[in-house]
Amino acid sequence: MTPPPASLLHGPLLEQAAAFSGNALLLSGPARVGKRAAALAIAGAHNCSGTRGMYGEGCGVCPSCRALAAGAHPDLLIVEPRTTTSTGKAARRRVIPVGAVLAARDKSHEYETHVYEFLEVRPTFRRRVVVVDGAEYLGLEAANALLKLVEEPPHGALFVFLAEDRRAVLPTIQSRSARLDVAPVPDRAVERGLAGLGEDADPALVAFAAGRAGVLEAREAVRAALADAAEFSGALAGGLLAALEAAERLEKRWDATWHPEALRFIWRERPPHERARADTALSALEDALAAYASPSLSFQVFALRLREAFGLEG
Repeated sequence: MTPPPASLLHGPLLEQAAAFSGNALLLSGPARVGKRAAALAIAGAHNCSGTRGMYGEGCGVCPSCRALAAGAHPDLLIVEPRTTTSTGKAARRRVIPVGAVLAARDKSHEYETHVYEFLEVRPTFRRRVVVVDGAEYLGLEAANALLKLVEEPPHGALFVFLAEDRRAVLPTIQSRSARLDVAPVPDRAVERGLAGLGEDADPALVAFAAGRAGVLEAREAVRAALADAAEFSGALAGGLLAALEAAERLEKRWDATWHPEALRFIWRERPPHERARADTALSALEDALAAYASPSLSFQVFALRLREAFGLEG
């Protein structure tokens, strides 16, 4: 799904990064604030051969910019933690292992392209860019393997590290990176982002985004999650059978990325003690799913706990 241009939402930050001549940047900010979109825009700016925009962003029409827009840029590598195990189950622990950096250490072949080998190749355009999305999940071995590459990047490559909490990133990475904060943007900027995508104002989506530009990239999934959360929460008051049936529907649609946050958003106007109990029930559901407990039973228990939390036991 096409995101709004990063320049529209994080122009001043992009202006700083586009002119950066060092080896490594560390962008930190809340989840879904737009760090990844900014990193891609930075990669585009450093490889653009056309006339750049007012914030130094790529022109959008040169061969490099077109390759980036198509998701097939030869000089861009994105490294992130695996979200599933080799057996297809959800990973219990997020980590970027040393195998992501060195092919010889990737015994289970988790990564198709490895940082070291990627950087051995000269850039097709101007500069190879490695985006590490989730720098706080870099294992110690992986970070150590990256250090020499960051200090002396082959062919003048650029590293862009992304993290929600800069303090969680290993000091060796922090000390070698120029740091930029990616802050939430005003609601008006989110509305402009929607307008730039050819969409009308959406107050619920803007309120849910809370300045996090990255939400717009998944706006349809967010809208679906909000609708599911509203339907499920409303069904809880319809009696025990209605609650259990709604729990079954929610289980089939469950998106671990968006449904938990959508539920909390729907509950935001409930009394604090009810929200606290509901949050506890939701956390218990997430823990059960992470432990591979029966999804059907877990969602049924979740519905029962929510009814109790909201005083709907009768």
